[in-house]
Amino acid sequence: MPFQRGDEERVPEISVVIPVFNEEGNLSPLLEELEGVLAGLGRSAEVICIDDRSTDGSLDELRRLQERYAELRIIRHAVNSGESAAQATGFEHARGNVVITMDADQQNDPADIPRLLEALESGVAAVCGVRRIREDDWVKRASSRIANAFRNAVTGDRISDAGCTFRAIRRSALREVPVFNGLHRFLPTILRLQGYRVVEIPVNHRQRGCGVSKYGVGNRAWRGIVDCLAMRWYRARCVPAERVAGEEEEKTA
Repeated sequence: MPFQRGDEERVPEISVVIPVFNEEGNLSPLLEELEGVLAGLGRSAEVICIDDRSTDGSLDELRRLQERYAELRIIRHAVNSGESAAQATGFEHARGNVVITMDADQQNDPADIPRLLEALESGVAAVCGVRRIREDDWVKRASSRIANAFRNAVTGDRISDAGCTFRAIRRSALREVPVFNGLHRFLPTILRLQGYRVVEIPVNHRQRGCGVSKYGVGNRAWRGIVDCLAMRWYRARCVPAERVAGEEEEKTA
């Protein structure tokens, strides 16, 4: 186990951020898998589960699992706010220098975490997963291909799989990321626009453990179009991470 009882004050090297909304049946097997993977890294870690005001037994299940996993931290939203808000809450509370983001539905494979971390080499701010073989129905696969093509055309970026939120990110690169509904889909583009290097690697994709998906074509299409137009505006207005202040320091040195 990455942490032992009594080590709660130890600052972890890695923070795993997992938004949770009505995923009661997936939490125990997911955390069991995560425990084994994180223990094998040889690096201290914490797992932050953000309960986005679940209406099933997810919160109670997390509290039960916290008795077993000392590295598990639970944060609960006051109101249901969506996946982007849950990720942002996780970023705010993460203590590790590296933040791993993943879904709670077991479709992301924790066994890929070492590969994500290995690809986070010097000069790379984020490593984004690209699902090799989608374990979703043809409607979702087709809509994702169309959405990715449209998103890239409008934003001028080249992200292969913006819908995959399985990523490893340096926490230092998240300090000035704007928080908005849809952030989780555009985070790689935002980081690139801010001047950070983002790379992609293939990752495994599995069938949902249990429960139902929270996303469909109906609740993504129009919002996705509006978000893409907003990102086009952001591209023209964003301030890169390397600021003029660096030049000023050289002049006054």
